[in-house]
Amino acid sequence: MTPTLRQCLLAEALGTAFLLIFGTGAVVVDEQTHAIGHGGVSAAFGLIVLIIIQGLGHISGAHVNPAVTIGFWAAGRFPGRRVVPYVLAQLAGGLLGSGAVWLFAAPGSSLGATLPAHSALQAFSVEVGLTFWLMLVILRVTSSYYEQGLLVGLTIGATVGLEALVGGPLSGASMNPVRSLAPALLSGNLTAAWVYVAAPLAGVLLAVLANRLLELTLPVENRPPL
Repeated sequence: MTPTLRQCLLAEALGTAFLLIFGTGAVVVDEQTHAIGHGGVSAAFGLIVLIIIQGLGHISGAHVNPAVTIGFWAAGRFPGRRVVPYVLAQLAGGLLGSGAVWLFAAPGSSLGATLPAHSALQAFSVEVGLTFWLMLVILRVTSSYYEQGLLVGLTIGATVGLEALVGGPLSGASMNPVRSLAPALLSGNLTAAWVYVAAPLAGVLLAVLANRLLELTLPVENRPPL
């Protein structure tokens, strides 16, 4: 049975909420206890993405990211009429998740907001590159040629964790406008917020273009059998 739009939106809201609760929650817990470390925070993001994909992917696709939703639409894999409802559900879920993190955060906490380590331009460049690679991986592993159940979630989760591990110290490794905007809005720290909206959108559009070029240059005889 095909999920209804209402079920899809509920799945997107819940998935995005838990992404913020366990992802940015790990950042806040580490601020207070220093028990998790940067590697642990990166692992938390990768693991929660894997869990969301496996738990909710069959309902809504588990985008939990406006940039991914727009990327799928630009790639011709998602109906345009659902883009705005999905983005609104993701924003609502992100705010709900950040609200839950706020309940146990220390006063003055940024709630895990992403901030440039150096310049906004450097952060923009890093975020474009990270989102480009994430979206390209998503497009490739969810194509009809390669999609293989659990391996999809493992690959995407591993990509998120790796990018957070490497790019996190420079830009926060957001790759997701809602992941950055929700804690920024609730904490009142909107420093360089434009970076974390514009860069992921640029990254996914570049990934869609790269994916089309890869599909055009893949000889038919080299494609796996359907």
